Amino acid sequence: MAQNFRRYTKNDVGTSAQTLFTADSYDTVVGISVANITTSAVVASVYINDGSNDIYLVKNAPVPSGSALQVLDGGAKFVVQSGDALKVVSDTASSLDVWVSAVDAIST
Repeated sequence: MAQNFRRYTKNDVGTSAQTLFTADSYDTVVGISVANITTSAVVASVYINDGSNDIYLVKNAPVPSGSALQVLDGGAKFVVQSGDALKVVSDTASSLDVWVSAVDAIST
């Protein structure tokens, strides 16, 4: 069965949480990169909202100027289900570029 690979991006993420994507089926997130595009260190959080709760993948992680945080590394993956929203927020306005790679509609 063929898999549908997807990518989701956001530029200039700041102090208001931004939704990268909301799952519409059982999906697998295979990569998240959060890049600091400012000249100072920032603090980033990445989490899933399941409709009732925020579940953090990383919370208040420092990201040095010009660096990137790989939220999933070493081949880690996670499954989200319909309605789960992947969100990112920073402590600094317009400070992060974010890239997410996912597999859409995995078999259940």
